Amino acid sequence: GPVAETFRVLQGAMTEENVRSTQGVFQFELSGDGGGTWYIDLKNKGGSAGFGKPPGTADVVMSMSSADFVKMFT
Repeated sequence: GPVAETFRVLQGAMTEENVRSTQGVFQFELSGDGGGTWYIDLKNKGGSAGFGKPPGTADVVMSMSSADFVKMFT
């Protein structure tokens, strides 16, 4: 779905520079189609993104609809 595709694109766009400059872990609590807990880790190693809880403690937790999440990143 659109949420999984957005995270796939984010994962592919991550660079060491993004991780060095951001140094944050973001957790998204999404409602609606493709919802659930997702994360973007721009703090550890080369960064990662995906479904489930982040590998470490989240620095920021955002709750929104999956539709708003997709709009925010497109």
